[in-house]
Amino acid sequence: MLDLDLTQEIAALRSTFRDIRAVVDVDALEAEIARLSGEAGAPDLWDDTEKAQQVTSALSHRQSELARVKSIDSRLDDLEVLVELANEMGDEESAAEARTELAALQQTIGDLEVQTLLDGEWDDRPAVITIRAGAGGVDAADFAEMLMRMYLRWAEQHGYKATVMDTSYAEEAGIKSATFEIDAPYAFGTLSVEAGTHRLVRMSPFGAAGKRQTSFAAVEVIPLMEEAGEIDVPESDIRVDVFRSSGPGGQSVNTTDSAVRLTHLPTGIVVSMQNEKSQIQNRAAAMRVLQSRLLLLQKEQEAAQKKEMAGNITASWGDQMRSYVLAPYQMVKDLRTEYEVGNPSQVFDGDLDGFIAAGIKWRKRKQD
Repeated sequence: MLDLDLTQEIAALRSTFRDIRAVVDVDALEAEIARLSGEAGAPDLWDDTEKAQQVTSALSHRQSELARVKSIDSRLDDLEVLVELANEMGDEESAAEARTELAALQQTIGDLEVQTLLDGEWDDRPAVITIRAGAGGVDAADFAEMLMRMYLRWAEQHGYKATVMDTSYAEEAGIKSATFEIDAPYAFGTLSVEAGTHRLVRMSPFGAAGKRQTSFAAVEVIPLMEEAGEIDVPESDIRVDVFRSSGPGGQSVNTTDSAVRLTHLPTGIVVSMQNEKSQIQNRAAAMRVLQSRLLLLQKEQEAAQKKEMAGNITASWGDQMRSYVLAPYQMVKDLRTEYEVGNPSQVFDGDLDGFIAAGIKWRKRKQD
């Protein structure tokens, strides 16, 4: 006879889920899905491909969010029934299944709880991540590529669409920089806490044996704005350069000058794009990212000006937001939240949810 008792755990999950439903506002979500479904069913939808993609993507995100919320109630009910059956029949296999489902529900509800903290202006937008190698020579370039793989693996594990827009390869190993888009519900709000300077400490595979090397990489996260453009960029403010797409070692992977580099002359912001096959497509994608960066820069400047006018200027916590230590011990630690794990390999393979959740909660506390 089994005595599997998950009553307290299930009750705690139900209590948390009630709070989540109140914040999510299921009625409003259903109304938004109905509106987007109407737009998606319009006969002339695909006359404007870009708009059509935006509508269908938004609809998919909202439907996925609603389905996840609605499925939790029935899963909690099913879990209670499974526990009851396991106890009545003395079935250890059913008990193990119940424990597994409990852990899965705790993860799902925990993720939803964190998502309710994402209430920023652009938190629900897709995210564009740019990674740049910093100080540390070849190790820094290698580290930048490790970080790129880490985020792409994280997206893959969650079933999120990731598109590499541009990659600049270093001569010996790794990358100088890379830009990629992650299209997922609340991608920007979720990943924006990853922005900052990342530090790697390890025994360098490129230098003298037995010598520890510290290297750095910068991670930038911006929201991808809608095609309509929320900020005007005069053509006179832009320099356009075209070149051939290249792969590792500088080898050409395209025989035409389809890659595009936009330089915003007033700010010096540079955006390169070589993912698309045509120059026109690459220019349009680069312009969209440039507009996103300029809008974010404008908002940051406005916020800084408001703080200065209010006399509320505080020192930042420092340039490094996370350390990845591979030698002399194994640890990854976020220096803002104090969240840490002892398995760097798992983190580099995309296990970032703990760091992201801790970062979102830390940011919310700072804002309150």
